[in-house]
Amino acid sequence: MKIFITGASGYIGGSVARRLVAAGHAVRGLTRDAAKAGGLARLGIAPVVGSLDDAPLLTAEAQAADAVINAADSDHRGAAEALIAALAGSGRALIHTSGSSIMADSAAGEASDVIYDDTVFDLPGRFTPVAEKAARVAIDRLVLDAAGRGVRASVLCNTLIYGTGLGIAAESVQVPTLAAIARRHGRPRHVGRGRNIWSNVHIDDVAALYLAALERGAGGFFFVESGEASFHDLTASLGAALGLPPPAPWPIAEAVAELGYTRALFSYGSNSRVRGRRARAELGFAPAAEPLGVWITRAYGGG
Repeated sequence: MKIFITGASGYIGGSVARRLVAAGHAVRGLTRDAAKAGGLARLGIAPVVGSLDDAPLLTAEAQAADAVINAADSDHRGAAEALIAALAGSGRALIHTSGSSIMADSAAGEASDVIYDDTVFDLPGRFTPVAEKAARVAIDRLVLDAAGRGVRASVLCNTLIYGTGLGIAAESVQVPTLAAIARRHGRPRHVGRGRNIWSNVHIDDVAALYLAALERGAGGFFFVESGEASFHDLTASLGAALGLPPPAPWPIAEAVAELGYTRALFSYGSNSRVRGRRARAELGFAPAAEPLGVWITRAYGGG
């Protein structure tokens, strides 16, 4: 198939693009940075230099492709609208990337026993996002509703991703940031008591699921996860691997001062516990990569 993917020079998009190329698909990848075009070409990805704000470019690329994957920015509504309009009535696939922070609470490091599965969008009122995530949820719903406009629409909602990327961008966000904080502070830190829990998944398994969603043709909403861990356990694993003391609580005000309100509260202080039951049943998702704690020990061992 001819695939157009946005975010091709990013961590998720680059990894997915490489997996598609390896599977024999012809991939055209959008990047904002012209300096990265050569790197994409060397990986077998035909570079398209442009931005998500260029609706005519997105339209032309989408209409020339057999399927489209939006992996650039989960919060860019204009890009989602342009891609949906370009594919309307075609019956072709649009796979949109979201993130499980849409399920996040305001726990500030405390635990929650609330767990969602990927039927969460099936009925109105199943959950109400915090105000800061309402716009992203609205975009996810917009994409899912495109099924009524003749688009085979899917939303893949990734959890905390770890592992070395397959494309130009090698690092994810959450774990490397926590490692940098640990080195800077001389010990790992977790927001509050660190009892909050996030589901997680290795980037290799993420790329495998995008390929399955593309080739199996199923539409709908899918969580991408293979396990879960508390931030206390995550930072403890980091501390042990880096040869640092055990993790210490991080008062929310100090975390906000260093990371910003949204990142401190939702990326590191919230709970986001989900189960990809539909991903397993409909897409045959069978995570095979090493668990988060094992990967941290291997990746950060020796400091």
